[in-house]
Amino acid sequence: MARRGLLVGTATTALTLGTVSFADAAPPNDGTDADGGPDRTRTVRGTLPTGSPDFVYLPVEVPRGVREIAVSYTYERTPVPAGTPGNALDIGIFDERGTEPGGRGFRGWSGGARTGFFIRADEATPGYIAGPVRAGTWNIALGPYTVAPEGLPYEVTVTLRFGPAESAPEPVYPPERAKGRGRAWYRGDCHLHSVHSDGRRTPAEIAAAARAAGLDFINSSEHNTYSAHGAWGGLWGDDLLVLTGEEITTRNGHVLAVATDPGTFVDWRYRARDNRFGHYAKAVRRAGGLVVPAHPHATCIGCHWKFGFDEADAVEVWNGAYTPEDEIALAEWDNSLVAAARWSKPWVPAMGNSDAHREPDEVGLPQTVVLADELSREAIVAGIRAGHSYIAESSAVTLSFGVSGGRGLHAGIGERLRVDGDDTPVTVRLEVTGAPGCTAHFVTDQGTLFTAGLPESGTGTVQWRTTPAYAAYVRAEVRHPAAVPGLPGALAALTNPVFLEGR
Repeated sequence: MARRGLLVGTATTALTLGTVSFADAAPPNDGTDADGGPDRTRTVRGTLPTGSPDFVYLPVEVPRGVREIAVSYTYERTPVPAGTPGNALDIGIFDERGTEPGGRGFRGWSGGARTGFFIRADEATPGYIAGPVRAGTWNIALGPYTVAPEGLPYEVTVTLRFGPAESAPEPVYPPERAKGRGRAWYRGDCHLHSVHSDGRRTPAEIAAAARAAGLDFINSSEHNTYSAHGAWGGLWGDDLLVLTGEEITTRNGHVLAVATDPGTFVDWRYRARDNRFGHYAKAVRRAGGLVVPAHPHATCIGCHWKFGFDEADAVEVWNGAYTPEDEIALAEWDNSLVAAARWSKPWVPAMGNSDAHREPDEVGLPQTVVLADELSREAIVAGIRAGHSYIAESSAVTLSFGVSGGRGLHAGIGERLRVDGDDTPVTVRLEVTGAPGCTAHFVTDQGTLFTAGLPESGTGTVQWRTTPAYAAYVRAEVRHPAAVPGLPGALAALTNPVFLEGR
């Protein structure tokens, strides 16, 4: 039976459709479940107007005795004039515990990656959380990402299957520590997508690609769901640490929650003007994770970062194959270092991740190389937060970077070197392997002050002398030759800075 959806309520951030009831629903055909009980189906049709809120909820009254809920949906992709966004409609679901901010009732999200899903006690569609289908009011969450001028016609079909439920298995999460090599530089990719959101690789394929790329750790970061946290069984090992997180995908930018407690859900249903981001950033940190704005200058709708960087623990300045968007993110991040140096303020370290979704996206292009006491969740988080890291385009590229002053003083990546005075000479030293044809650049608060070509082998050492008066900080970039005259070449590697201070 089909029914027409009616909009109810006037909230600016969400609307609620009329409730779907199964009290008198008849089966649409003679199909029965394995226990002989009839499937019951309802279909709702409607049109969302231009200017619809970010989220529209379709309440569904679920009676007792349901072992599975299945939802499918379609919508019209109405032709639009050039330059006008067409229709795009996301979907997810909340259970009888409600839709309140914080997501206590959250049971899954697939955005626009799927046209249907199911949930039952023992299994669920990737992106959704298996568990009992309890009686009460569930809410299908529709997210009109963009709406054409003529509106967004949609159709949602809900099917309930009755019978005894299977037992819900306990999730098995990755361990927090791998064997590792003691205190060492560890390579990781903290922005990856699998079939649990809009990726095409399975977790097994991601793990295999990570090992092939020479990675030591990865972070599960699906869009707006934690369903992949328990999907890594048998894929970790002494050589691979699997961290769990989320890509919190809001309408004003995306942010990685890196290395949160397994099973942690972080809500995404807010914009910058709602003044809620700080609350959820603190929730990420309470769960042991890092807050990392992702691709802050991406041009896709809703991707550009609007929340500022006050709550960031790091920022993703290099996302996938190097592009002009990354060059802008890098310049913005470098500008923030000037204020940090001038006022001795806290600074935000840089990260790089692949954001790999499917072939031919390369897992580990780029990768963040972190100095950590061990290969563990706690140590990796500490190393990233402290900025003891650099970014490389592959495991073939290795760097050693630091600054030395008088009396045997030395500071490495992410540290501060304090020498006797502002005019005290210091020596900046960069050692590189795996970067043939590249040029080394030393960047300071005055811009790039020194460049040197590397040997044809790509292995070499570059030194430069300066003072704290001349350079408040110094960091290294290793760049390929420019592909377009007048524009900088793509990065092969990038370090976090060393800050210089005269006592």
